Order: sequence, then structure tokens, then C-alpha cells
Amino acid sequence: MKIPILQKMPRCPVCLLGLTLVLATGMGLLTSCSNNDSFSSLPDLSPGVVTPTANPLVAEYNISLSQAAQVYVQFGVDTTYGFDTSAIAIPAAGGGVTILVAGMKASTTYHMRAVVTYSDGATQDDSDHTFTTGTVDATRIPQVQVSVPAGSTPASGIELACLSLGNANQFVLAAFDPQGNLVWYYDYNLALGIPNPAKLLQNGHLLLVLSGNSWPSPGGEIEEIDLAGNIIRQFSVADLNQWLAAAGFQITVYSVNHDILSLPNGHLILLASEYRTFNNLTGYPGQTNVLGNDIIDLDPNDKPVWVWSAFDHLDVNRHPMLFPDWTHANALAYSQDDGNLLLSLRHQNWVIKIDYENGSGSGNILWHLGYEGDFTLDSDNPADWFYAQHDASILSPNSTGDFTLGVFDNGDDRVLDSSGTLCGSLGAQACYSRAAIVEVNEANMTAQVSWANTVPYSSWGGVTQLLPSGNVFIDDNNPIDNPFGAHVFEVTHDQSPETVWELNFVSQTSYRTIHLPSLYPGVQW
Repeated sequence: MKIPILQKMPRCPVCLLGLTLVLATGMGLLTSCSNNDSFSSLPDLSPGVVTPTANPLVAEYNISLSQAAQVYVQFGVDTTYGFDTSAIAIPAAGGGVTILVAGMKASTTYHMRAVVTYSDGATQDDSDHTFTTGTVDATRIPQVQVSVPAGSTPASGIELACLSLGNANQFVLAAFDPQGNLVWYYDYNLALGIPNPAKLLQNGHLLLVLSGNSWPSPGGEIEEIDLAGNIIRQFSVADLNQWLAAAGFQITVYSVNHDILSLPNGHLILLASEYRTFNNLTGYPGQTNVLGNDIIDLDPNDKPVWVWSAFDHLDVNRHPMLFPDWTHANALAYSQDDGNLLLSLRHQNWVIKIDYENGSGSGNILWHLGYEGDFTLDSDNPADWFYAQHDASILSPNSTGDFTLGVFDNGDDRVLDSSGTLCGSLGAQACYSRAAIVEVNEANMTAQVSWANTVPYSSWGGVTQLLPSGNVFIDDNNPIDNPFGAHVFEVTHDQSPETVWELNFVSQTSYRTIHLPSLYPGVQW
């Protein structure tokens, strides 16, 4: 029987009485009101079907509808649920929909139900279903330790970890809840490389760069996967080189690595490396094969439409550290306000801004941020700049003018004074790392480190992320006190930060572990 439901809560006693009678008896005449409150009847809803997937922590929920609607799934360990997936649209003609339900612990029974919202705003719940997740080989789960100081409330959500190879066959791409429970992983052929990084897309898929576990490593692969681990799209460096040649670009890519962007227009921005040979460079007599970076813009049809090379825009004779790995770019950021790109060059100790203009830009470098760059720091101490940095990302809503940049300041090549003394050199201060937030003023060409938290020295990797609460999420990778692991923690955004939550990876380093509200775009757990 179709039960009438209330579209808007009536505002008159007669309507409330009519509603009471309808709900009590399941039948009867609807009472009209002068304020035009209305009722409608819901269609019959066929129960959904829940089945397992190849990933024991992910369920597949299938349901069919006869008309346009939005559908999402609620799930949890009891019928209060507590977790949601993203909503999926059903067209006007109706049809079936498959929703992947992820974020569950192993060997646990969950309740789940679909929630349907029709075009007129009416909602309808499917019946409750139960699903028991499968087991996961404990030897494959990354070892973690979690601590929460008394009285602290860490951010809810999940931690998406891009890890290195630890003990044999451990997962290298995994998600954990704040208690340290594994709630998702991607199991794949590790010969393809490790994820550096993985990013959650607006369509609910994940975009991965898989490249070698050591550096520099040739090759690499790009994958787009769904939450069950099904490959939606993939291509290799060999494919990329074919596409570049067909498009008339005269470069040969050695590897794809370190970062990738998915733009609102459907383009992919790839970070790649190539070798070029030079003779008699400063300090390097004879012939030198130099490794530098490229940026490649692929349109939605995988056609390269814009290419940038560091060799065309930077001085190859400027090489502060670890040459001939010259630039070692490790992070890309898209400036939505002007359509330009920010690129973190670890071995130049710079973050640069590139004239991209959504594919129509010249490729010229608009500015260099960092030691010996274009900006004046509000400090006379060169040590206050960032060095050998990772994870340069825009933290403010705006991306031009006066904006906020987050960096993990590894500090490997830190210049300590005006004489150019390097940290860690004979008789000098030891190197140290910081999670840092930098205020950048493009109009005045000034910069200020508005907040920094010194952490155990980390020679590579790392994250500085600003959470909605205002707290700061930090990935301190291979720290000096745990060189085969990582500290991941949340601290208060104060001048004397206090730790709110900490998760330690015991035997795997973490190139980039980030905090996400959930495994679904736009959904907070």
C-alpha cells in the first residue's frame, strides 16, 4: 500500500489532526489547508540488494528506481547508522544504481540502507540490510600506534596514507579511522610502484601516481580506481610518450612521479621528469646528464595540449642541492583565481608560480618564493625560509593577492646565516624540520611565516594541512627518531601547539598522508 507522506509540516491544527489520522490508520482523506501545504504519494520501492566486492572491506549496494531521484547509503554497526556515502543521481526515466559502500572495519557486521530523495523533495528509506565485512591478513596491515591526550577531541574522518614498502607485501595505499583501524585499502601489483600520491576525485574515484620505491626510478603509471579497486582508467609513461610525439611535442619523459592534478575542466596536469645532457656546467666539467621536471596538460581525450619544461625557464647552473637531480619537483597546486600553477621545486628550495592561465599561458615563471627568490621575508634570518620542502598547498579560500600557503619544511639544505653556512655542516647547527604556514602577498612581494611547529628532523616527505576546526594536520615522515616510519598528528593552531591526536606508522614511511572528512567527496563522517 502506498502511504501518503507530508511534504511540508502543516501549520494549522486541522492539518496536524489529518496527518495523525492518516499515520494511525494508513488510509483516509487528506485535509487541505489555506496555506497550500501539500501531500504526495511515494512510489513502490523495490528493496535493494547488497553483495560483496573483491575488496573485503567494500560492499556493493544495488537498487532500482522508477523516476528521477538522488540516492545515498547510510551505514554503521547498528541501525543508528552514522556514516553516509555520496549521493548518486537517477535520471528522469529511472533505472538501477550501484553504490560502493566503503569505510568499514574488517570482520564486522554493518547495517545499511539506501535513502532516496525525489525531485519534489520527498524522501524514502529502503529496508535495513546487513553486511559482514571479510577478514584481512594481519601481516599485510600497516602497523600503527595511536595516542590521544586526555580531554582531546581529534578531527573525525579518515587518514589516507601513501606509504612505502615496509615488511614484505604490506599495503602501501590505505585509509585509517582516528582510532587507527584499517577501513580501506587498495591491493595491487606492487611492481607498478608506490602511490605518490593518491587523490580523492569529485566523482568518488581515486587518482593515483604509481612510481618506483627508490629515486630516481624510470616509468610510472597513472590509475583512476573506484573504491572497490576496479581500474577505471590507466596509462603508462610509454603511452604518454606516444601521445606527446603524436601531438608534436619534442620531449621524452623518463618518469611520472610525485603529484597530479585533476582540473575542473576535466584536464589532468601531470608532473614528469626528463634527462637532458649538458657540457661543462658550473662545478661539473665534462658531460652531465641532468634530471629536470616537466608539466604536461592532458585534455579529457588524453591529448597533450600544453607542456612546460624547467629546462626552458630556469638556470641549470643554479643547483643548491643533490645535483644532477636538478629540480626534484614534488607538489603541484592549481590557483583557481587566475588559472595558474604553483610548483614546489625541492632541490631549488623554491615554490614557483607558472603562467598557465588554464592552458593559454606562456609558461613564464611569474615569481620564485623562497631563499634567493623574488620575495622579501619579514625576517633577516635566512634560516626562516623553507628548504627542501614538500606538500606546498594553498590553504586560503583565495589563491591570488594575499593568500596562505602550507609547506612541510624539511630543512635539509637550510642556510643558517648570511655567510651561507648550511645546517649539519662541520660545527654548524643540526638540520631541523617544521610544519609551516606562510602568508604570501603578491602585490608587495612579501612573505611571512605566520605559524610553524618544529618537529623531529625529516629528510623527505611530509604534509602540512589546515583542518576545518583550525587545527593543523602534520605528516612528519621518516623522522630522525623513527627513520623507518612516520609520525602523523593533529595539533592546535597556536604559537605553542598542543598535540590533539597522533598516529605513528611503525615500519613504513609515509610520503603523503592526508586527513579527509570521509572516503566520499562532500561527506563528513
